Amino acid sequence: MSNLFSRDIDLKNYSWFNLGGPAKNFFKPKNNTDLINFFNKKNDINKNIHILGAGSNTLFRDGGYNGTIIKLGKEFSNIEILNDGNLLVGAACLDKKIANFALENSFKDFEFLSCIPGSIGGAIAMNCGCYGNEISKLVISVDAVTFDGQLKTFNKDQIKFFYRGSDFGEPLIITSAKLKGSKGKKKEIQEKQNKFLDQKKKSQPSKIKTCGSTFKNPGNKKAWELIKDSGCINLKVGGAKLSNQHCNFFVNEGNATSKDIELLIESVKDKVYLKTGIKLDLEIKIVGKN
Repeated sequence: MSNLFSRDIDLKNYSWFNLGGPAKNFFKPKNNTDLINFFNKKNDINKNIHILGAGSNTLFRDGGYNGTIIKLGKEFSNIEILNDGNLLVGAACLDKKIANFALENSFKDFEFLSCIPGSIGGAIAMNCGCYGNEISKLVISVDAVTFDGQLKTFNKDQIKFFYRGSDFGEPLIITSAKLKGSKGKKKEIQEKQNKFLDQKKKSQPSKIKTCGSTFKNPGNKKAWELIKDSGCINLKVGGAKLSNQHCNFFVNEGNATSKDIELLIESVKDKVYLKTGIKLDLEIKIVGKN
């Protein structure tokens, strides 16, 4: 299993912010057996673990991560149609790939995934969603390897889904999911997917160093409106700023540090709280040591 491990890996290559220090250990399993063997080895290497998906919502701190980062290998990127008409997808399969696969095979209700950055494992863990849709509505069951080395299947009713999160009742890494396959008309699916993509293009920045929405929407309010109304639009720390197109997207202009992003986050949180009394909660994950 040693060839699956690397040391002192530069984490800035694994975050859409392109920021972060080194990971002490980096583990890239090729199958469930690799994961089970890893968790069954009771040593220091599997005591401080962070599961990394596509890195589309993760800010790694400048000091790196003093533990083991687990990132599923490309072997977990499979997608197939099952005999019962549902879809089986590997946890490392990109959301956009699933949306396009569903389109090509005339499965409806996956259109919103074309707008979600990242992989389906992370999407399920965070119960991602947009435009009135959430991934939990499509989940039938989830396969995972628990941190004590067991391969388990969780039916949807065993998983507690909530806004931008899920709870399986124990620490684990999602390896695959069975998603509900509902047939539709390809033309209508294409039109709906195009509509979502057009909405995203008009409202969200692209081709920049960002990790998407920084804060969750509190209740029935929009985080970006609270940020705008609290006078945060022009805030900047070092090489970190708010996107001109969507102020809930924080941007690395190219010379930012992770600390710059984090200080900007705290500044925005403080200003919004002082103005509105609302405490914004992070949607992105901040990982590692300063």
